[in-house]
Amino acid sequence: MIPVTKTFLPPQEEYQAILQEAWDAGWITNRGTLVKRLEAVLQAYLGIAPPIMTTNGTLPLQIALNLFGKGGEIITTPFSYVATTSSIVWQGCTPVFVDIHPDYFTIDETQIEAAITPKTTAILATHVFGNPCHVDAIEAIAQKHGLKVIYDAAHAFGVQYHGKSLLSYGDVSTCSFHATKLFHTGEGGMMLCPDADTYHQLFYRHNFGHNGALAFHGLGINAKMSELQAAMGLAVLPYVAGLIAARKKVVEVYDAHLDFTRLRRLDLRPGTEWNYSYYPVVFESETALLQAEKALNAQQIFPRRYFYPGLHHLPYVQAQDLPVCDAVYKSVLCLPVYQNLSIEDIKKITETLNLNAIC
Repeated sequence: MIPVTKTFLPPQEEYQAILQEAWDAGWITNRGTLVKRLEAVLQAYLGIAPPIMTTNGTLPLQIALNLFGKGGEIITTPFSYVATTSSIVWQGCTPVFVDIHPDYFTIDETQIEAAITPKTTAILATHVFGNPCHVDAIEAIAQKHGLKVIYDAAHAFGVQYHGKSLLSYGDVSTCSFHATKLFHTGEGGMMLCPDADTYHQLFYRHNFGHNGALAFHGLGINAKMSELQAAMGLAVLPYVAGLIAARKKVVEVYDAHLDFTRLRRLDLRPGTEWNYSYYPVVFESETALLQAEKALNAQQIFPRRYFYPGLHHLPYVQAQDLPVCDAVYKSVLCLPVYQNLSIEDIKKITETLNLNAIC
Protein backbone atom coordinates (compact mmCIF):
# COMPACT_ATOMS: atom_id res chain seq x y z
CA MET A 1 0.00 0.00 0.00
CA ILE A 2 1.16 3.52 -0.82
CA PRO A 3 -0.48 6.03 1.55
CA VAL A 4 -0.53 9.79 1.08
CA THR A 5 2.14 10.14 3.78
CA LYS A 6 4.12 8.16 6.32
CA THR A 7 5.29 9.18 9.76
CA PHE A 8 9.05 9.45 10.10
CA LEU A 9 10.24 7.65 13.22
CA PRO A 10 13.80 8.25 14.45
CA PRO A 11 15.89 5.31 15.66
CA GLN A 12 14.16 4.03 18.77
CA GLU A 13 17.34 3.99 20.82
CA GLU A 14 17.86 7.72 20.14
CA TYR A 15 14.35 8.54 21.33
CA GLN A 16 14.78 6.37 24.41
CA ALA A 17 18.13 7.97 25.27
CA ILE A 18 16.51 11.41 25.33
CA LEU A 19 13.47 10.12 27.18
CA GLN A 20 15.74 8.60 29.83
CA GLU A 21 16.43 12.12 31.05
CA ALA A 22 12.77 12.51 31.98
CA TRP A 23 12.82 9.11 33.70
CA ASP A 24 15.92 10.08 35.67
CA ALA A 25 14.33 13.35 36.72
CA GLY A 26 10.99 11.75 37.50
CA TRP A 27 9.32 14.62 35.63
CA ILE A 28 7.18 13.93 32.56
CA THR A 29 4.85 16.94 32.40
CA ASN A 30 4.44 20.55 33.62
CA ARG A 31 7.20 22.01 31.42
CA GLY A 32 10.15 19.84 32.21
CA THR A 33 13.67 20.23 30.87
CA LEU A 34 12.92 18.51 27.55
CA VAL A 35 10.07 20.87 26.67
CA LYS A 36 12.22 23.88 27.50
CA ARG A 37 15.12 22.46 25.49
CA LEU A 38 12.88 21.83 22.49
CA GLU A 39 11.64 25.42 22.61
CA ALA A 40 15.23 26.66 22.68
CA VAL A 41 16.49 24.48 19.84
CA LEU A 42 13.48 25.26 17.63
CA GLN A 43 13.96 28.99 18.24
CA ALA A 44 17.58 28.69 17.12
CA TYR A 45 16.91 26.26 14.25
CA LEU A 46 14.10 28.30 12.72
CA GLY A 47 15.30 31.78 13.69
CA ILE A 48 12.01 32.68 15.35
CA ALA A 49 10.72 34.39 18.50
CA PRO A 50 10.53 32.20 21.63
CA PRO A 51 7.85 29.57 21.01
CA ILE A 52 5.43 27.97 23.45
CA MET A 53 5.09 24.22 22.98
CA THR A 54 1.59 22.74 23.18
CA THR A 55 0.08 19.29 23.34
CA ASN A 56 -1.54 19.60 19.88
CA GLY A 57 -1.87 22.04 17.02
CA THR A 58 -5.49 23.06 17.58
CA LEU A 59 -5.14 24.50 21.06
CA PRO A 60 -2.83 27.32 19.86
CA LEU A 61 -5.57 28.47 17.49
CA GLN A 62 -8.14 28.37 20.27
CA ILE A 63 -5.86 30.22 22.69
CA ALA A 64 -5.03 32.93 20.14
CA LEU A 65 -8.73 33.37 19.40
CA ASN A 66 -9.47 33.49 23.12
CA LEU A 67 -7.05 36.40 23.33
CA PHE A 68 -7.95 38.28 20.15
CA GLY A 69 -11.37 37.06 19.05
CA LYS A 70 -13.47 38.75 21.77
CA GLY A 71 -16.62 37.05 20.49
CA GLY A 72 -16.46 38.96 17.23
CA GLU A 73 -16.25 38.17 13.55
CA ILE A 74 -13.10 36.47 12.29
CA ILE A 75 -12.26 36.85 8.61
CA THR A 76 -10.90 33.52 7.47
CA THR A 77 -10.30 31.09 4.63
CA PRO A 78 -12.66 28.30 3.52
CA PHE A 79 -9.75 26.19 2.23
CA SER A 80 -7.98 24.71 5.25
CA TYR A 81 -8.30 21.86 7.71
CA VAL A 82 -11.49 21.90 9.77
CA ALA A 83 -9.63 23.00 12.94
CA THR A 84 -9.20 26.47 11.48
CA THR A 85 -12.95 27.06 11.41
CA SER A 86 -13.99 24.88 14.34
CA SER A 87 -11.61 26.82 16.61
CA ILE A 88 -13.35 30.06 15.68
CA VAL A 89 -16.80 28.66 16.46
CA TRP A 90 -15.53 26.87 19.59
CA GLN A 91 -14.35 30.22 20.97
CA GLY A 92 -17.75 31.81 20.44
CA CYS A 93 -16.69 33.84 17.40
CA THR A 94 -18.24 33.98 13.93
CA PRO A 95 -16.27 32.91 10.85
CA VAL A 96 -16.62 35.23 7.87
CA PHE A 97 -15.21 33.48 4.83
CA VAL A 98 -13.30 35.18 2.03
CA ASP A 99 -12.65 33.35 -1.22
CA ILE A 100 -9.20 32.03 -2.10
CA HIS A 101 -6.60 32.91 -4.70
CA PRO A 102 -7.03 30.60 -7.73
CA ASP A 103 -3.28 29.99 -8.10
CA TYR A 104 -1.89 30.05 -4.55
CA PHE A 105 -4.99 28.64 -2.73
CA THR A 106 -4.44 31.03 0.19
CA ILE A 107 -6.99 33.62 1.29
CA ASP A 108 -7.55 36.24 -1.42
CA GLU A 109 -6.16 39.34 0.23
CA THR A 110 -7.95 41.60 -2.27
CA GLN A 111 -11.32 40.52 -0.84
CA ILE A 112 -10.54 40.89 2.85
CA GLU A 113 -11.26 44.58 3.28
CA ALA A 114 -14.76 44.30 1.82
CA ALA A 115 -15.60 41.69 4.48
CA ILE A 116 -14.65 43.89 7.44
CA THR A 117 -17.50 45.13 9.64
CA PRO A 118 -17.61 46.87 13.05
CA LYS A 119 -17.77 43.37 14.58
CA THR A 120 -14.53 42.18 12.98
CA THR A 121 -11.77 41.54 15.51
CA ALA A 122 -9.18 39.44 13.70
CA ILE A 123 -8.02 37.76 10.50
CA LEU A 124 -7.22 34.05 10.65
CA ALA A 125 -5.47 32.87 7.49
CA THR A 126 -3.75 29.61 6.52
CA HIS A 127 -0.45 29.15 4.71
CA VAL A 128 -1.97 26.39 2.57
CA PHE A 129 0.38 23.47 1.80
CA GLY A 130 3.17 25.69 3.13
CA ASN A 131 2.43 28.34 0.49
CA PRO A 132 2.60 31.79 2.12
CA CYS A 133 -0.36 34.12 2.32
CA HIS A 134 0.24 37.64 1.01
CA VAL A 135 1.47 38.62 4.45
CA ASP A 136 2.40 42.21 3.57
CA ALA A 137 -1.04 43.04 2.19
CA ILE A 138 -2.77 41.35 5.13
CA GLU A 139 -0.61 43.25 7.62
CA ALA A 140 -1.41 46.56 5.94
CA ILE A 141 -5.15 45.84 6.08
CA ALA A 142 -4.94 44.78 9.72
CA GLN A 143 -3.07 47.91 10.74
CA LYS A 144 -5.48 50.14 8.84
CA HIS A 145 -8.51 48.66 10.61
CA GLY A 146 -7.01 47.86 14.01
CA LEU A 147 -7.28 44.09 13.61
CA LYS A 148 -5.13 41.24 14.84
CA VAL A 149 -3.64 38.63 12.48
CA ILE A 150 -3.41 34.94 13.36
CA TYR A 151 -1.73 32.53 10.96
CA ASP A 152 -2.52 28.84 10.87
CA ALA A 153 0.97 27.72 9.87
CA ALA A 154 0.39 24.00 10.40
CA HIS A 155 2.07 23.26 7.05
CA ALA A 156 4.79 25.88 7.27
CA PHE A 157 7.56 24.31 9.35
CA GLY A 158 10.86 25.01 7.61
CA VAL A 159 9.37 27.34 4.98
CA GLN A 160 11.31 30.54 4.38
CA TYR A 161 9.59 33.59 2.90
CA HIS A 162 11.72 36.52 1.76
CA GLY A 163 14.62 35.18 3.77
CA LYS A 164 12.99 34.47 7.12
CA SER A 165 10.81 31.81 8.66
CA LEU A 166 7.20 31.96 7.52
CA LEU A 167 6.32 31.39 11.18
CA SER A 168 7.62 34.89 11.96
CA TYR A 169 4.63 36.71 10.46
CA GLY A 170 1.42 37.82 12.17
CA ASP A 171 0.49 38.76 15.72
CA VAL A 172 0.38 35.03 16.49
CA SER A 173 1.55 32.10 14.38
CA THR A 174 0.51 28.55 15.21
CA CYS A 175 2.01 25.26 14.11
CA SER A 176 1.05 21.60 14.22
CA PHE A 177 3.45 18.82 15.14
CA HIS A 178 1.04 16.00 14.40
CA ALA A 179 2.62 12.68 13.42
CA THR A 180 1.88 13.29 9.73
CA LYS A 181 3.83 16.55 9.62
CA LEU A 182 7.36 17.09 8.31
CA PHE A 183 8.55 17.78 11.85
CA HIS A 184 6.51 16.13 14.56
CA THR A 185 6.32 15.27 18.24
CA GLY A 186 3.85 12.42 17.74
CA GLU A 187 1.06 14.82 18.62
CA GLY A 188 1.81 18.43 19.45
CA GLY A 189 2.10 22.01 18.32
CA MET A 190 3.42 25.43 19.15
CA MET A 191 2.54 29.10 19.04
CA LEU A 192 4.74 32.15 18.83
CA CYS A 193 4.50 35.91 18.59
CA PRO A 194 6.91 38.84 18.30
CA ASP A 195 5.40 40.86 21.17
CA ALA A 196 6.39 40.28 24.83
CA ASP A 197 2.97 41.16 26.27
CA THR A 198 1.20 38.86 23.81
CA TYR A 199 3.66 36.09 24.71
CA HIS A 200 2.83 36.54 28.40
CA GLN A 201 -0.89 36.29 27.73
CA LEU A 202 -0.52 33.25 25.51
CA PHE A 203 1.76 31.58 28.03
CA TYR A 204 -0.49 31.83 31.04
CA ARG A 205 -3.51 30.81 28.97
CA HIS A 206 -1.76 27.56 27.99
CA ASN A 207 -1.11 26.71 31.67
CA PHE A 208 -4.48 27.14 33.42
CA GLY A 209 -3.81 30.87 33.89
CA HIS A 210 -1.17 30.22 36.55
CA ASN A 211 0.97 32.95 38.08
CA GLY A 212 3.20 30.71 40.14
CA ALA A 213 1.80 27.82 42.16
CA LEU A 214 -0.99 29.59 44.03
CA ALA A 215 -1.98 32.69 42.06
CA PHE A 216 -3.50 33.26 38.63
CA HIS A 217 -3.08 35.90 35.95
CA GLY A 218 -6.46 35.02 34.46
CA LEU A 219 -8.45 32.32 32.70
CA GLY A 220 -6.50 29.49 31.11
CA ILE A 221 -6.63 25.97 29.80
CA ASN A 222 -4.28 22.98 29.89
CA ALA A 223 -2.34 22.99 26.61
CA LYS A 224 1.10 22.01 27.91
CA MET A 225 3.31 19.62 25.96
CA SER A 226 4.61 16.57 27.83
CA GLU A 227 8.21 15.43 28.13
CA LEU A 228 7.32 12.33 26.09
CA GLN A 229 6.27 14.51 23.17
CA ALA A 230 9.25 16.82 23.52
CA ALA A 231 11.63 13.86 23.48
CA MET A 232 10.19 12.77 20.14
CA GLY A 233 10.67 16.26 18.73
CA LEU A 234 14.28 16.38 19.93
CA ALA A 235 14.90 12.99 18.30
CA VAL A 236 13.25 13.97 15.00
CA LEU A 237 14.76 17.45 14.55
CA PRO A 238 18.28 16.34 13.51
CA TYR A 239 16.73 14.49 10.57
CA VAL A 240 14.55 17.33 9.24
CA ALA A 241 17.04 18.67 6.70
CA GLY A 242 17.39 15.19 5.24
CA LEU A 243 13.62 14.71 5.20
CA ILE A 244 13.17 17.95 3.27
CA ALA A 245 15.86 16.91 0.79
CA ALA A 246 14.22 13.51 0.30
CA ARG A 247 10.80 15.07 -0.24
CA LYS A 248 12.30 17.52 -2.72
CA LYS A 249 13.53 14.57 -4.81
CA VAL A 250 10.03 13.07 -4.76
CA VAL A 251 8.58 16.37 -5.97
CA GLU A 252 11.19 16.64 -8.71
CA VAL A 253 10.27 13.19 -10.05
CA TYR A 254 6.59 14.13 -10.05
CA ASP A 255 7.43 17.36 -11.87
CA ALA A 256 9.43 15.48 -14.49
CA HIS A 257 6.90 12.75 -15.23
CA LEU A 258 3.39 14.17 -14.82
CA ASP A 259 1.49 15.31 -17.89
CA PHE A 260 0.77 18.97 -17.15
CA THR A 261 -1.43 19.35 -20.19
CA ARG A 262 -4.05 17.54 -18.11
CA LEU A 263 -3.04 18.58 -14.62
CA ARG A 264 -1.91 21.75 -12.88
CA ARG A 265 0.40 21.96 -9.90
CA LEU A 266 0.39 24.49 -7.10
CA ASP A 267 1.97 27.86 -7.90
CA LEU A 268 4.31 28.94 -5.12
CA ARG A 269 4.26 32.58 -4.14
CA PRO A 270 7.45 34.33 -5.30
CA GLY A 271 10.06 34.58 -2.56
CA THR A 272 9.19 31.18 -1.07
CA GLU A 273 11.72 28.53 -0.08
CA TRP A 274 9.34 25.60 0.24
CA ASN A 275 9.42 22.55 2.54
CA TYR A 276 7.94 20.02 0.05
CA SER A 277 5.44 18.74 2.60
CA TYR A 278 2.59 18.22 0.13
CA TYR A 279 2.14 17.69 -3.59
CA PRO A 280 -1.32 18.88 -4.64
CA VAL A 281 -2.41 18.57 -8.26
CA VAL A 282 -5.44 20.24 -9.82
CA PHE A 283 -7.63 18.33 -12.25
CA GLU A 284 -9.75 19.80 -15.01
CA SER A 285 -12.90 18.63 -13.22
CA GLU A 286 -14.11 16.64 -10.25
CA THR A 287 -15.08 13.86 -12.66
CA ALA A 288 -11.47 13.61 -13.82
CA LEU A 289 -10.23 13.60 -10.23
CA LEU A 290 -12.58 10.80 -9.19
CA GLN A 291 -11.63 8.71 -12.21
CA ALA A 292 -7.93 9.08 -11.47
CA GLU A 293 -8.43 8.44 -7.73
CA LYS A 294 -10.33 5.24 -8.50
CA ALA A 295 -7.54 4.03 -10.79
CA LEU A 296 -4.91 4.78 -8.14
CA ASN A 297 -6.91 3.07 -5.38
CA ALA A 298 -7.21 -0.04 -7.55
CA GLN A 299 -3.41 -0.28 -7.34
CA GLN A 300 -3.37 0.28 -3.56
CA ILE A 301 -2.29 3.91 -3.96
CA PHE A 302 -4.16 6.27 -1.67
CA PRO A 303 -3.86 10.01 -2.29
CA ARG A 304 -6.06 12.39 -0.30
CA ARG A 305 -8.50 15.17 -1.09
CA TYR A 306 -7.14 18.06 0.94
CA PHE A 307 -9.36 19.99 1.75
CA TYR A 308 -12.76 18.56 1.04
CA PRO A 309 -15.33 20.01 1.28
CA GLY A 310 -14.80 23.74 1.65
CA LEU A 311 -15.20 24.87 5.26
CA HIS A 312 -18.05 27.21 4.28
CA HIS A 313 -20.15 24.05 3.85
CA LEU A 314 -19.75 22.87 7.44
CA PRO A 315 -23.11 22.33 9.17
CA TYR A 316 -22.38 24.83 11.97
CA VAL A 317 -21.48 27.87 9.84
CA GLN A 318 -23.42 30.17 7.58
CA ALA A 319 -23.04 29.17 3.95
CA GLN A 320 -21.45 31.67 1.57
CA ASP A 321 -21.02 31.84 -2.19
CA LEU A 322 -17.31 31.27 -2.81
CA PRO A 323 -16.89 30.12 -6.42
CA VAL A 324 -13.09 29.86 -6.51
CA CYS A 325 -12.94 27.68 -3.42
CA ASP A 326 -15.82 25.55 -4.68
CA ALA A 327 -13.92 24.88 -7.91
CA VAL A 328 -10.61 24.21 -6.16
CA TYR A 329 -11.74 21.85 -3.41
CA LYS A 330 -13.55 19.70 -5.95
CA SER A 331 -10.49 19.34 -8.17
CA VAL A 332 -7.44 19.13 -5.84
CA LEU A 333 -5.82 15.84 -4.93
CA CYS A 334 -2.65 15.50 -2.83
CA LEU A 335 -0.32 12.79 -4.09
CA PRO A 336 1.83 10.59 -1.83
CA VAL A 337 4.94 12.35 -0.51
CA TYR A 338 7.25 10.89 2.12
CA GLN A 339 10.94 10.34 2.64
CA ASN A 340 11.29 6.74 1.41
CA LEU A 341 8.80 6.75 -1.45
CA SER A 342 10.68 4.99 -4.24
CA ILE A 343 11.21 6.35 -7.75
CA GLU A 344 9.52 3.21 -9.10
CA ASP A 345 6.41 3.92 -7.03
CA ILE A 346 6.38 7.59 -8.04
CA LYS A 347 6.56 6.60 -11.71
CA LYS A 348 3.74 4.11 -11.15
CA ILE A 349 1.65 6.94 -9.72
CA THR A 350 2.47 9.33 -12.57
CA GLU A 351 1.79 6.74 -15.26
CA THR A 352 -1.60 5.96 -13.73
CA LEU A 353 -2.47 9.66 -13.52
CA ASN A 354 -1.32 10.41 -17.04
CA LEU A 355 -3.58 7.64 -18.35
CA ASN A 356 -6.62 8.51 -16.23
CA ALA A 357 -6.58 12.30 -15.67
CA ILE A 358 -9.12 12.91 -18.42
CA CYS A 359 -12.74 14.04 -18.41
